[in-house]
Amino acid sequence: MPKSKSKPAMASTPDISAALRKSILTTLFISLLLDLVLSPDLLSAVAPHVNLRALQLSFTLILPLFPRLLDFYRSQPDNALLDSIFAYLNAFKSAFHRPISSRFDVVLLGGALGSLFSVLQAIASPIIGALSDRYGRRTALLYSMAGNIASVVLWVSASTFPVFLASRVVGGLSEGNVQLAIAIATDVSTPETRGHTLALVGVAFSIAFTLGPMMGAWFSNMTLSLENPFMATAIFSLGLLVAETVFLWLKLPETRKTRTEEEKASLKKVDGRGLGLLKFTHLFFLLIFSGMEFSLPFMTFDLFNYSSAQNGRVLGFIGLLASILQGGFSRRAKASMVAKIGLISSATSFFLLAKTNSQGMLYLSAAFLAVTSACVVTALNTLASLRVGEENRGREMGEFRSAGQIGRAIGPVLFCSLYWWAGRDVAYLIGGIGMLVVTAVAWRGLVEPTESKEVLEEKKKK
Repeated sequence: MPKSKSKPAMASTPDISAALRKSILTTLFISLLLDLVLSPDLLSAVAPHVNLRALQLSFTLILPLFPRLLDFYRSQPDNALLDSIFAYLNAFKSAFHRPISSRFDVVLLGGALGSLFSVLQAIASPIIGALSDRYGRRTALLYSMAGNIASVVLWVSASTFPVFLASRVVGGLSEGNVQLAIAIATDVSTPETRGHTLALVGVAFSIAFTLGPMMGAWFSNMTLSLENPFMATAIFSLGLLVAETVFLWLKLPETRKTRTEEEKASLKKVDGRGLGLLKFTHLFFLLIFSGMEFSLPFMTFDLFNYSSAQNGRVLGFIGLLASILQGGFSRRAKASMVAKIGLISSATSFFLLAKTNSQGMLYLSAAFLAVTSACVVTALNTLASLRVGEENRGREMGEFRSAGQIGRAIGPVLFCSLYWWAGRDVAYLIGGIGMLVVTAVAWRGLVEPTESKEVLEEKKKK
């Protein structure tokens, strides 16, 4: 009796045509771009002293509105919640020997709201990812969009600060668009094209960073209600979020394939070694880097008395250079090389910032920061996605994102405390040393995973 041929291992990517894959990625890119430009759910950086997190987070439409929004809520009588928040922020400022100007109150409040959002995302991301594993990416994304819509509905009616804060909380708990976009892009890509595909997310961030503030500034001149002067922006955001949801419902197919037990058993084995080290790298990189980016407006004011327009030019330079790198080098080079170059560039920028005494040195540091923004997070996402299996991809990538959000939540407080306690030189020197330590610890783990013994044996049989 002839021996039956061994069944080849199935690829971990759904069996879809190139045309359908291109259609899915186009739909995903348009949706992500709309979400990043229009969603106000991430207030991690605030005008007029914007920081580099603008390159990575969804907040851009509301950015130019925030100073006026803050002044509006502060002018209201009996605003106990906001008064309490500022009392804590002022107590935090007074704990340091150097005076901290009241012009940075808006930055500190934005940092507090950004940290709150990051904590909520750290909690919600693994849950949203697990739900996408069980019920499908499309279903989870549509429910996430429903949460975003609910958040903006609250913003439309936010005539008081507690309602506005509630809209941020709802947004923080429901925002899953970025992580689900990464999961969907991973579903429809092969390991060989993974870095090229996930770089599209970074490109969307850079474009949103350019368009969002311009749109927000235009809407800031429109007033539909004296009780909520920002209703026009909120209504516009709401309308386009609804349109985006309908667009996704009509155009996005389910990318997570339902498999039989036999098919699951024949799936290509995934080498998950090193995923824990990547989570460590993600957490501590963002802890140090987010602290630095939050402190940057303090430094530019201390050294050069920069205005918001001058800070905006620095950010524009970083965004333009990062978008060029994301569209070229980051999409084509191996993820391991991209991550290593980004981490080394980050450490270099810290050491340069510690000794910056001219605007030329500031822009040189900004160039290295642009390389970091273009490389590290995208490459880490790519390397992590190569180490997770198809069945638990959403949950695993959600946990990976959660690690980074924890770093984002605590980094600004720790680094700015160091900045105000020890001074700029010492803070950035310690930050640079810390980034070198992270780079050294992670270096050997920043590699594409090797194929398992089972897969290698299968290839030999063929």
